[in-house]
Amino acid sequence: MSGINFYCDLDEATTTLAHFWEHTVGSDHAPVALRADWQAQLKRCHEELGFQYVRFHGLLSDDMGTLVREKNKLLYSFFNADQVFDFLLSIGMKPFVELSFMPRALASGKKTVFNYEANVTPPRDYKQWATLINRLVSHWVQRYGVEEVRRWLFEVWNEPNLKAFWTGTQRDYFKLYRYTAVAIKKVDASLRVGGPATAKSEWVEEFVDFCERNKVPADFISTHQYTTDALGDEGDDTELQLFKSQRGLMREVAQNTRRRARGRPVYYTEWNSSSNPRDPLHDEPYAAAFAVATIMEAKGLVEGYSFWTFSDIFEENYFPSVPFHGGFGLLNLHGIPKPTYRAFELLHSIGTEQFLVDGLHETVDCSVIRKDSSLTVLLTNHTTPGHSIETEEIEIRLNHASKPIAAFIQRIDSDHANPKRLWEEMGQPEYPGRKDVEQLQDASRLVKEKQPIRYKDDTATLKTTLPAHAVAAVTIEFEQLDNVSR
Repeated sequence: MSGINFYCDLDEATTTLAHFWEHTVGSDHAPVALRADWQAQLKRCHEELGFQYVRFHGLLSDDMGTLVREKNKLLYSFFNADQVFDFLLSIGMKPFVELSFMPRALASGKKTVFNYEANVTPPRDYKQWATLINRLVSHWVQRYGVEEVRRWLFEVWNEPNLKAFWTGTQRDYFKLYRYTAVAIKKVDASLRVGGPATAKSEWVEEFVDFCERNKVPADFISTHQYTTDALGDEGDDTELQLFKSQRGLMREVAQNTRRRARGRPVYYTEWNSSSNPRDPLHDEPYAAAFAVATIMEAKGLVEGYSFWTFSDIFEENYFPSVPFHGGFGLLNLHGIPKPTYRAFELLHSIGTEQFLVDGLHETVDCSVIRKDSSLTVLLTNHTTPGHSIETEEIEIRLNHASKPIAAFIQRIDSDHANPKRLWEEMGQPEYPGRKDVEQLQDASRLVKEKQPIRYKDDTATLKTTLPAHAVAAVTIEFEQLDNVSR
């Protein structure tokens, strides 16, 4: 166990820390948004974590009934979509509208994806697709008012660079985008539309080139990134994959996307530690440390960073019943917060004024953020699997601070805010009872513990220990903050 030192001069100017990670959060596909448990979990995430928009697949798929063909006649029904959007607006949220997948009535082929058989082929007739988009968006403007719909964002398709999601070519996608964007702008020129909604941060430069060359509107850039995107194809040598997966990858790709966007806002509409829907690490403190470290690295690069997903109520492959099965969600099926949920809870509570911190370490990061009359020292100890990491002793010095009057620490690690551990001790029940769920809820909570802090010669010093793949937030309150830079 080695010692690590960080230093922060509180007389120096701060920089703004926008809560970009709260802009949007991801979900499964549109029909689950009609479930009462999904709605209850989203409302909780909005209230406790601050999420403002939600994005999901399949708004146009047949199981939503948006467009069907009966006796060679096209029938439009926006009722189910309205039910979803009515709920979102009722709780103070908005849709980040992903326009997918292809209604069978318009589809050029039969290729589908996922358990709910979403059609992923281009339209037989792009004009009919444009008519659908125009009628749908016009309906929403009439129903909700143009000022409301101008606050939404319209994203065209999902991951068209992957054959699983789009059987057409890149050129076919650009054609789809052009017809979609024009159809939306005909409703109101101020409505926001963007793409290319790709996996692995791909096609961004080509998409921007296409839009600029053909004078096609693109109000924002959207794309996706998972750390496992850098691991190569399935079947590659595992050791090579782990070697290629380095910390800082997410920041590096976001920097490249920012540059290629040429001044347009950038939204990562999917990101997570892994694209595997059954990854055990999703349920563990590892994922919390990953989330905090990744978010803090993305500062200044993106307008929105949509974590995939807020809930394990998710049925792309099948609907699982095991409470901790490695799903993407911040909340499990029973609404029990995972360590990642608590990570977002800590992030939601921090302020928007960030200080410069001196000190570097291979696995430990330290941020100091001001909120009103207190400071939060946010710590993570994290690296990717296969790389060396150990428990670390950490000392943080805050220079020229007023005298602290209180400090407390909240932890996320194997012993704190880790309900999966208790579930395993229970014998991993597949169908936990009410009392079991209550106990797991208690085990998931953040606990405030007193944090010793020393003050001498205008310097506040605190020391703590941080296990591997852990998060800690030390909140410090002062007698006064008159001499602390605003």
